[in-house]
Amino acid sequence: MKFTESYSRLFQYLLPTPFTIALLLTVLTFLLALIFTSDAGTDPGSYSLELLNAWEEGLWNNGLMVFAMQMMLMLVLGHVLALSKPVDRLISIVLGRIRSNGEAAMWVCLLTLLVALFNWGLGLIFGAIFARKVAEKAHKTGLKINYPLIGAAGYIGLMVWHGGLSGSSLAKVAEKGHLQELMSGIYSTEQLAQLPQQLTFAETAFSSMNLYSCLMLILLLPALFYWMGKQRSLQEFKLPDPKIQSDEVAEQQVVGAERLDQSKFFAFAMGAVILFYAAFKASGNQEHSLGFITPNFINLLLLGLAILFHGNFRSFLSAVDEAIGGAAGILIQFPLYFGIMGIMKGSGMVEMLSGFFVSISNETTFPIFTLFSAGLVNIFVPSGGGQWAVQGPIIVQASESLGLPLWKGVMALAYGDQLTNMLQPFWALPLLGITGLKAKEILPYTLVAMVVGFLIYLSALLLF
Repeated sequence: MKFTESYSRLFQYLLPTPFTIALLLTVLTFLLALIFTSDAGTDPGSYSLELLNAWEEGLWNNGLMVFAMQMMLMLVLGHVLALSKPVDRLISIVLGRIRSNGEAAMWVCLLTLLVALFNWGLGLIFGAIFARKVAEKAHKTGLKINYPLIGAAGYIGLMVWHGGLSGSSLAKVAEKGHLQELMSGIYSTEQLAQLPQQLTFAETAFSSMNLYSCLMLILLLPALFYWMGKQRSLQEFKLPDPKIQSDEVAEQQVVGAERLDQSKFFAFAMGAVILFYAAFKASGNQEHSLGFITPNFINLLLLGLAILFHGNFRSFLSAVDEAIGGAAGILIQFPLYFGIMGIMKGSGMVEMLSGFFVSISNETTFPIFTLFSAGLVNIFVPSGGGQWAVQGPIIVQASESLGLPLWKGVMALAYGDQLTNMLQPFWALPLLGITGLKAKEILPYTLVAMVVGFLIYLSALLLF
C-alpha cells in the first residue's frame, strides 16, 4: 500500500484541477504555436493576435458547442436513470445472491461493465450506488467484505465506456458530416469531399475488434475481481453520512396543475411516446448499418427511459437536480479544449503533429502509438469528448496518410482514453463521494485492472 499512497500524494501534488490543467494546456499550445509555426520575419505581436482569433473561433464553435451539450445530456440523463426505482430494484435482486466478498466484487464488476457499455453516466453512478448498497448489506448482515475492492469494481465501467454506445468519439463520428466539419480549415474542399459522411456504430462499437475486446473484458475482469476478493484480507469500514439519495420524493399536498407533476399516467404516456418514436426511428433505418445511432438518438432513448422509470415528473426533476452538478466539468472545460483545437488548426500544428506520427509509424505501430498517446493525454484532459476535439484531427489526417482504416484510429483513441481512467481520479469523484472511500484505497485494484485491460486492448489492435 505504500506505493499507492505515495502515488496518490504525488498525483495530488503535481496535478491541479482539470479546469486549471485545461487553462495551462491552452497557454502551452499557444506558446508552441507561436514559437514553431510562425514564418521567419513574422511580427510576433500580429501573429499572437491571429492565434488569439483562432482560439476564439474554436472556443465558441457552434458545432462543437452542440457536441458539449450532447455529452452533458448523456451524463446527466444516465445519472438520472441510475437514481430510478427499477435500477434500485435490480441492485436489490443481485444483492440477494451475494454470499461472499468474492461474489460481491464479481457481481459489482460484471453489472457495472454491462451498464457502462450502454451509457457512461449510468455506469458511473450505478457502480457507485451498487458498491454502497453492498456495504450497507454487509453492515446489516455481518458479511465481511473488502470495501475498497468493491468500490474499485464499481468504478470499472470507466475503463470500457468509450467503446460502448455513449463513447464520445464513436457517437460523434456517427453523425453525418462531422468528419468534414472537424477537418474544415485543415483539408481542402476536394479532400473534405473524399472523407466518409459518417462512421457508423457498425464500424466502431460493433466491429469485430471491439466485440472481441468487450467479450474478453466481460469474461476476464469479473473473474479477476472474484479472484482478488478471495485473496484480499477483509477489513472493517465505516459508511459516511448522509446516505445516497434515491428517487423518492417527500409527499406533499398538491393542488391544481401541480398534479401533472406527480401524474403517473402523464409520465408513462410521455415516456412511452418517446421510446416508441425511438424504436420507430431505429426500425425505419434503410441502410441497416446502425447509422441511426447518434448522440441525439442516444439522448432521446435515455430521456424516454428516465421519465418512464421515475414514474412522475417531480421525481425525474429531483433526480436531474442531483445529477446536474456532475456535468459542470463538461460545461466549463469543453470550450477550452475547443479553443486549443482552434489554435492547432489555425497555426498548422495539426499537420505538423500528423506528419510526425506518420514519420515514426507504420500500419501496425500507429494504432499502438495512438493508444499510448491517448492514455497520456487523458491524464491531463480527463474527458473523452474534449480529447476527441484535440486529437481527432491528428488521427484523421495521420490515418489517411498511412492508408489505415479510420475506424481503427478512432477505436485506438477510445481504448487509450478509457484505460488511464483507472489511474486518473477525476471521474472517480462521484463514486468516492457516494461510497466514502478515498482514491488511494481503490487505486491498488484499479491499477491491476488497468494492466489486464491494456493487454486486452493491445491484443485487439494487433490481431485485427
